[in-house]
Amino acid sequence: MKKFFVFLLPLLFLFSFTKSKHPYHVGSVEVNYNSKSKSFEVTGRFFLDDLENALSKKYGKSLHFNDAKYKSQLDEAIKNYSLDYFKLRNNNQFLKVNYIGYEEDSESVNIYLESEKTESPKKVEAAVSFLYNLFDDQINLVHIIVNGSRKSEKLTYPNRYVFQQF
Repeated sequence: MKKFFVFLLPLLFLFSFTKSKHPYHVGSVEVNYNSKSKSFEVTGRFFLDDLENALSKKYGKSLHFNDAKYKSQLDEAIKNYSLDYFKLRNNNQFLKVNYIGYEEDSESVNIYLESEKTESPKKVEAAVSFLYNLFDDQINLVHIIVNGSRKSEKLTYPNRYVFQQF
């Protein structure tokens, strides 16, 4: 079942992009422990229009992707938004998460975060609530990967907590 969700998101992205609103509100967050850097590398992927609307709603101003004049405003807004809507714990210790940056294309946005250094994970907990400020039917697929072991979970609004043991 979990493997199904791993393949579900790309299919939803592939078949959901049209000029009109897409019928699903779904995103993915991958939390990957890098044993060399001893940190978690986090990638969030969301529909561009959904993230744009969520940022505009939260910060009360119009922000637009694919427009260079908004680049620095978007960078700051995404940084603040990410740090508000994503929290990470390892072995019962909250980790500081740093915003690295984002990339966009015509349909989606990738957000990159990285945790501070931490010991080898045994219990990973994440609070993921991206786009919950915009949609009450938002689905976030969360993949946690430690030493090649991948565990995935589907979070539907209002559920935001993932707990995995390794």
